[in-house]
Amino acid sequence: MKSVLILGAGLVAGPMVRYLLEQPDIHTTVASRTASKASALIGDHPRGTALAFDIAEESAGLNQLVQQADLVVSLLPYTYHLQVAHSCLQHGKHLVTTSYVKPEMQALDAAVRQAGVIFLNEIGLDPGIDHMSAKRVVDAIRQRRGEITTFVSYCGGLPAPEANTNPLGYKFSWSPRGVVMAGKNPAKYLWEGKRISIPGEELFDHYWPVEIEGLGTFEGYPNRDSMPYAEIYGIEPTHTMFRGTLRYPGWCATLKKIAELGLLDDTVRTDLAGSTFAQLTSRLAGVQPRELRTGLAAQLGLPPSSPIMDNLAWLGLLGDDPLPATANTLMDVLTGRMLQLMVYQPGERDLIVLYDVFYARYSDRTERTTSTLVAFGIPNGDSAMARTVSLPAAIGVRLILNGKITARGVHVPVIPEIYNPVLDELEALGIRCVEETTVVPS
Repeated sequence: MKSVLILGAGLVAGPMVRYLLEQPDIHTTVASRTASKASALIGDHPRGTALAFDIAEESAGLNQLVQQADLVVSLLPYTYHLQVAHSCLQHGKHLVTTSYVKPEMQALDAAVRQAGVIFLNEIGLDPGIDHMSAKRVVDAIRQRRGEITTFVSYCGGLPAPEANTNPLGYKFSWSPRGVVMAGKNPAKYLWEGKRISIPGEELFDHYWPVEIEGLGTFEGYPNRDSMPYAEIYGIEPTHTMFRGTLRYPGWCATLKKIAELGLLDDTVRTDLAGSTFAQLTSRLAGVQPRELRTGLAAQLGLPPSSPIMDNLAWLGLLGDDPLPATANTLMDVLTGRMLQLMVYQPGERDLIVLYDVFYARYSDRTERTTSTLVAFGIPNGDSAMARTVSLPAAIGVRLILNGKITARGVHVPVIPEIYNPVLDELEALGIRCVEETTVVPS
């Protein structure tokens, strides 16, 4: 029987653990800082073990756990992946993560190949399903001797329409810090033949409507540097190369003003204790508390009656509630407040949307292909985010252990040996990308 070690028992772990426990030839160990979370996932299953393990406090024990496994899955924060990778390399164990490959991880490629194992990264949703679905379309076009001139990809994790009940159009099922910090990232992409570079502070100035059939209109805005994906996917678009994020309308304009106010600053401050939101906002805007709304609106270049001002008021930034006691930075203040107000209620569903557009030129025509994934969470069950992040990784684990994935080295899932069986099984599990191709009129 093969043995899998899963490090971490966060909110996306559940579907993976249940999938692996269903495999009759795999024993699954979940090691988590919070033992009760690991135990809740394993229950009393005969092929499961739950352990208490904190990598930050017990790094010496990592080698022992890794040595006992055939494959390790790291669902820890990405800052720990390299530590886990070195332990896997030392003991000749396979590794799977859903995180982006950092340069330090990629640098291990030769050593991983020599060890005869695979470190499979970016096998979640975004990154993950986005890579696999795009690469399958790309390879099919190339087999038909088409040349891809345009690639556009959008992905978003959002409340389902009926659960979209707050003015910002977003809800968090865990800490919002990662989502908010992404709003500080610069972006690069190719658009209609022009290379575009956007500084992080201007990110939310660049958004536009994106229509998704059956769901309506969203906002799309750039997601970091799109250009390396041309090489990853093996394409050379001459017109457009763009990867973006989807949100409900209004998100970008509101986050832009939140950023202008300074609430995305992650610098440690000593002036937060004992203050209210209104007092802090007054200080940041440089206005008197008694005229906070009108003064803040003027500083932000908005009418006092603006919907954006309504959104800031809804967040409580103009109110007298005390700041979170644990807040050490302005970002702590913002994310703490969001986590209070912007969470899923029992029975609410989330929504995953992945939407890709390809233009391919052939000798006698140009074709437009779309690939669309729409996935809803299960009321009072697994979220769509948890399923789409953890099930691709779980399938990858099984394929590695049963010898169906034979590639070695540091990989992302852009080779047919990986993406074909993973996408095929995801479709059987109800997670499917629907493709449509039409000929573009001359």
